[in-house]
Amino acid sequence: MTNENLNDLRLFHRVAMEKNFTRAAAQLAMSRSGLSHAITALEARLGVRLLMRTTRSVSLTEAGQRLLRTLDPMLTELDSELASLRSLRNKPAGTVRITAHDHAINTVIWPRLHTFLKQNPDINVELSVDYGLTDIVAQRFDAGVRVGSLVDKDMIAVRISPDFKMAVVASPAYMNNKTRPMVPAELTTHACINLRLPTHGGLYAWDFEHEGKSLSVRVSGQTVFNNTYLMLQGALNDMGMAYIPLSLAEPYIADGKLVPVLEDWWPLFPGYHLYYANRRQLAPALSHIIEALRYHC
Repeated sequence: MTNENLNDLRLFHRVAMEKNFTRAAAQLAMSRSGLSHAITALEARLGVRLLMRTTRSVSLTEAGQRLLRTLDPMLTELDSELASLRSLRNKPAGTVRITAHDHAINTVIWPRLHTFLKQNPDINVELSVDYGLTDIVAQRFDAGVRVGSLVDKDMIAVRISPDFKMAVVASPAYMNNKTRPMVPAELTTHACINLRLPTHGGLYAWDFEHEGKSLSVRVSGQTVFNNTYLMLQGALNDMGMAYIPLSLAEPYIADGKLVPVLEDWWPLFPGYHLYYANRRQLAPALSHIIEALRYHC
């Protein structure tokens, strides 16, 4: 048999089941004459008569009965599978890959997702720590997280955290017998813990703001890390001053293990934003994760 149009086979199946062109045409939302013409064309292509027509009734020929026996279970299975596939549009499932700063993962993403994942066992999440401006499309990530909402024009950004402050801190042991800096420029006389950025391989310049003015200072010291939590540990181990998110430093400031420095100069950074490719349709799993992470004031 030649490859046949599935729609025409469905038309035959409906007529064969109803044994009536008028009822079948009504169910198919088409005219009786159009349905009859389509069946006649199908018979012509197959080279066999499928239906016996009279003015009052429709019956199946032997060939028609054979085709119906084959089509009926096949179409039933096909319709069932298609219905199952359609249900996936509303059922979140699959793997979502996200690249983000370790601080964002620890303080924003994971605290919300671990509960979400328990409620959605068919969703898998892969979180990758990265300080660079990752090309999520080239690296095959579903989404990325960065500070601020400025993303490429073909991306969409969704805020997932409030704005936050960066702080300069040091241990009491390090500050012992040292002059406390009053302005950022005086940091050059202190040991500071640097952060190396993967994007260009350079050291991150510490940003400050005061009375509407912004400035950056390049610092130096014995230690360089590419991880915020190692910078915190370095400060706790008396290796110098660290420039880290205030929320990360606050528990240690409260316990007296770290002391704040240059509080009047601490800058306010725009919150973390999740960004993803501007597609017409999002995978249900990614869509659900975006809603789980979305920040509500």
